[in-house]
Amino acid sequence: MPDETAEDRYNRELIELLNELRVALPGVQVLFAFLLVVPFSNGFPRLSQFDREIYFVAVVATAVSTVLLIAPSSYHRLRWRRHDKERLLVVSNYLTIAGLAALAVAITSTVFVITDFVFQRTWASVMTTVVGVLFLLFWYGLPLASAIQDQRTERLPR
Repeated sequence: MPDETAEDRYNRELIELLNELRVALPGVQVLFAFLLVVPFSNGFPRLSQFDREIYFVAVVATAVSTVLLIAPSSYHRLRWRRHDKERLLVVSNYLTIAGLAALAVAITSTVFVITDFVFQRTWASVMTTVVGVLFLLFWYGLPLASAIQDQRTERLPR
């Protein structure tokens, strides 16, 4: 935006970040609620020790994701009116990327436990690999490929 001041850009970027977090957080909350109820269900005792360990990875990854994705709101509240939006945006960007990575681990782990319980270990391994690859491709590979393309385009002589 050519006529945009630095302050306007920070405000716009902060609104964009908060809107992105509004999309991610309900999913994390629903997953966390589901995972917290699972041990109290009738089928939980039938999980193998390995599935229980993967389940625990999913719970911890969901908790970590929750912490990281809510952290920008806490940072913003604690630094309110300190004219610190640029730092807030940089820190929040890293927190959001890390929170989404933890969410990908949580979802992938949950897929493994459910698929292993309902079907068998082979299907669980295959489906978990597919889901993990999809996360890598669409959440990280696609944006990083675009960044590389942008860098190449910027280096071309005009």
